[in-house]
Amino acid sequence: MKVLTIVGARSQLLESFPVSQALRDDHDEVVVYTGENYTQEMGESFFDVLSVPEPDVTLGLESRSDAEQTASLLSSLDDLVETHAPDVVLVYGDTNATLAGALVGAKRDVLVAHIEAGLRDDDRSQPDEINRVLADHCSGLLFVPSERAKHFLADEGITDGVYDTGDVMYDALRIVREQARSQSGIVSTLGREDDEYILAALHRASSINDGDRLRSIVEGLGAAPRPVLLPSHPRLDEALERYGLASDLPEGVNRIDRVGYLDYIRLLDGAERVATDAGRVQKEAFYLDTPCVTLRERTAWLATVTCGWNVLVGTDPDAISRNLDRSFDVAAKPNPYGDGSAAEQIVSALESERLSVESNNSAEKLTS
Repeated sequence: MKVLTIVGARSQLLESFPVSQALRDDHDEVVVYTGENYTQEMGESFFDVLSVPEPDVTLGLESRSDAEQTASLLSSLDDLVETHAPDVVLVYGDTNATLAGALVGAKRDVLVAHIEAGLRDDDRSQPDEINRVLADHCSGLLFVPSERAKHFLADEGITDGVYDTGDVMYDALRIVREQARSQSGIVSTLGREDDEYILAALHRASSINDGDRLRSIVEGLGAAPRPVLLPSHPRLDEALERYGLASDLPEGVNRIDRVGYLDYIRLLDGAERVATDAGRVQKEAFYLDTPCVTLRERTAWLATVTCGWNVLVGTDPDAISRNLDRSFDVAAKPNPYGDGSAAEQIVSALESERLSVESNNSAEKLTS
């Protein structure tokens, strides 16, 4: 079986790692990295420190609008599908690469498999919501991370080819957490102790490209009961400068240099809690047993909220500061996103689907 794997974002590099490991023993995989959210520093962290295989093809995307990125990807990925003639186009999550890969596969009549399918936050104003919905409707195999995601697909009339495998990110974090604890010294380097700081992870355009929303977030973080560590991010740094906040942050908010992925996971693992606008960080925090304060009104990872490990506060500064101070009184954490064996289940389903196609083709030849 030949698989064309398409990844576009930092988190998708990590998510693809356990699946690629499970695939490459018996199958042929070509990994295409679109560079949608790439930085050299972060790429080296993944490839060198985590032993994630180098992509077979890297597409350098400039920072452009979502429509321009998607249009460019459609052309490039179509050429790659024609060249490599895969049996399966495998896409992840909700980036522009996800949508473009799913569209190209569907139009080329190649089986499209979507990992992290079925997620919904009911906010069509966000590009990622559009990407995940359309990708699901182009896919023949849909690997959902939770039972709730399966129900969302059923509500939209998608019931065939749906597999509840759990979240493949959980597979990856089980490995990375131990590496981070043994190899990263970032917490002590910053002069901190576990559970004595709050990590803030901000990069979402809807949060930081609006001056009023960004000021509200900063105000809320500034009233936190513990020091807040705020790692650098190009989009965030630009916004802080643009709105005059770079040199006027509250005393308790400490900007730190951008960190590699192992250091980031170590900071998240050691934080008393995290404040974030990123969907990926919400689930990483959940898997690392770190309470999360989400600076959004909606989330696609609703199980983290309903079980008490995550709270949605938007950008109201009073709500932010209150929830950075209140106790998270949580019961034993449930396991809504699987048991860490998603990669093996995904590869098994792909193999079964391929055998079914080959069997049908053989039957057709015999009767023709």
